Amino acid sequence: MASWYLGKIRYQKEDEAGRLKTINETYLVDAVSYTESEARLYKQIVTDASDFSVTAISRMRLADLFAYEDGEQWFKAKVIYFSVDEKSGKEKKIVNYMLVNSEGIQQALDRINESMRNFLIPYEVTDINLTPILDVFPYSADEDKEPEIPANMRPLSEVMAGRAETENAAAEAVPVESAPTESVQTENA
Repeated sequence: MASWYLGKIRYQKEDEAGRLKTINETYLVDAVSYTESEARLYKQIVTDASDFSVTAISRMRLADLFAYEDGEQWFKAKVIYFSVDEKSGKEKKIVNYMLVNSEGIQQALDRINESMRNFLIPYEVTDINLTPILDVFPYSADEDKEPEIPANMRPLSEVMAGRAETENAAAEAVPVESAPTESVQTENA
């Protein structure tokens, strides 16, 4: 299950009149901890400003996230499930929050209902609110992969191993003795 963190960043941007304006933006990051979420924000966010700072990180409790190709706005929906407690026989309400992107509230409601159409427990969508979230960064296994080494480069460990082999081979080499040279004497007449 994903752990979602809401990260807020702040940076200065120059407007059309040449004045500096403070911009605040909110992003949602799937991460293991607050530290990882901050690191992923710095890695993912690219702004016109060379420097920005993460001003706040808070955990966001979400049961599910429905992402679609289109939809600029992110809506948070409160969904209540109804179940029956087996021991007491009373109806029990379970509250969950879901996030969906869409163009408007009605489309957000339609998308939640579409995503939950195979759900067997009765549910009710009670609230849908527009969030300030600009983008969502789910976890991707590709992020953990080490970058490939270009063909014209070798890892340092291979270079060091090659040097050690060369040095060992040089130390083990037996010096070749040269054949004795005969001295030729010439007689002076």
